[in-house]
Amino acid sequence: MSEPRDPRTVSLADEEGVKRILIDTLFGLWSLVNNLTRLRPSKRERYRVTIFGSARTQPGHWVYDEVKRLAAELAALDCDIVTGGGPGLMQAANEGARSSAAGERAQSVGIRVDLPFEQEVNPFVQEAYEHQTFFTRLHHFVLLSDAYIVVPGGIGTVLETMLVWQLLQVRHLRDTPLILTGKMWSELVDWAARYMLRPGFELANPEDMAIPRCVTGADEAIAIVREHHARWLQSQTQQRIGDSPSCQEDRPS
Repeated sequence: MSEPRDPRTVSLADEEGVKRILIDTLFGLWSLVNNLTRLRPSKRERYRVTIFGSARTQPGHWVYDEVKRLAAELAALDCDIVTGGGPGLMQAANEGARSSAAGERAQSVGIRVDLPFEQEVNPFVQEAYEHQTFFTRLHHFVLLSDAYIVVPGGIGTVLETMLVWQLLQVRHLRDTPLILTGKMWSELVDWAARYMLRPGFELANPEDMAIPRCVTGADEAIAIVREHHARWLQSQTQQRIGDSPSCQEDRPS
């Protein structure tokens, strides 16, 4: 006489039952990862600027040189530079971060996604990460960054920009500059305002259109980051003072 079957088990022949277990397990893993990403360091040692841009723009193009200069000046402010780690304007930013004019402590970081046509991280990346999916890679950018600068780019750059824009809209990100450089991005914001704020058919709020800071070039972007970085440094100093032993003793129990 066979033993009674455990009602918790599912036969591999039960296709629907197996699908349910797989789906429940995947959602459980996502829930676990989401819970872990709630953890944050008590303080950040480094200020990091992510620069999103095209993989197609080659050295020698004036935009390449301008992005390189942008990153170099930010690195000179002691900002780490984060990119997608690939060629084009990502390489320009990493190259600028490593240039002789850059700050000695600034790091050049690349967060790649595994693609068959981009085999190697660009040679100017000091610290590289690689993801299998765009979704985890985008999340990594969000966890790592204090400011974002968007330079000319294609569909991938649009994806990155829209993610950050929405996270700021719904306040999953706060006090994080999203700086769009160049006419192509200001026209994108104009398009969004024109079609999403139509009277009687509103699809967004007017304040949502003010989230991206549209600028014409590198110098304006640097000025915005410089101001935000200064506030960040001030908050770090205040936090260190507040965490000092003398201040701890003065606090009421």
